[in-house]
Amino acid sequence: MLIKASVSGLLDPAKLDAWTKQKQAAIRTAVGNGMRKAGAQVMPQIRAQMSSSFRVAKPAFVKSMRAKLYDRKPDRMPALLIGSKIPWLGIHVKGGVISGSMLIPLLPTRMGRKAFKRVVDTVLRSGAGHFVNVNGKIILMAEYQPEYGKALSRFRREYRTKNGGKRIKAGTDVPIAILIKSATMRRRFDLGGIVNTHLHTIAAEIQQQLKAI
Repeated sequence: MLIKASVSGLLDPAKLDAWTKQKQAAIRTAVGNGMRKAGAQVMPQIRAQMSSSFRVAKPAFVKSMRAKLYDRKPDRMPALLIGSKIPWLGIHVKGGVISGSMLIPLLPTRMGRKAFKRVVDTVLRSGAGHFVNVNGKIILMAEYQPEYGKALSRFRREYRTKNGGKRIKAGTDVPIAILIKSATMRRRFDLGGIVNTHLHTIAAEIQQQLKAI
């Protein structure tokens, strides 16, 4: 998402060109310093709002949201990027539909992609996995056997919880995941709107830096 802010006065391109190269360089440096300081100021608030929008417990998830300054090209004004490298975050920022066959773990809490892939691989390699149609829903089941019970531990606990805590016998089919063809993702993190609310902080810090040159 690209957010543009209009400039006037000293930063107006027409007026900026009227300054000497030395003065232009000083202005660009001041703008970059202002953006860098403002980014450090607003990031804790943006991360806090990100944390409240998702139920991801790992600290690295929130810390992935960063403010990065691009100021290496002397012929261009600096740019401040506020965003995350997490690829799936974008669909939650914009909302939309994900198409394609997908397996969704049948668990009450989130399971990491790699951990879930290990479970599915174990089930399919062992020959214990099979799909069943339950009221029009396609469910991946795993025939429980003690030799790969550790891989299914979370799914076994969930199955036992729903069945009154009864012991699972070998050969029992344990539901693992539901197969879906598409998923509609709602917009749950308005990054653009949040950044817009902090533009005054960024502008004020830039102005403060410009006063010093």
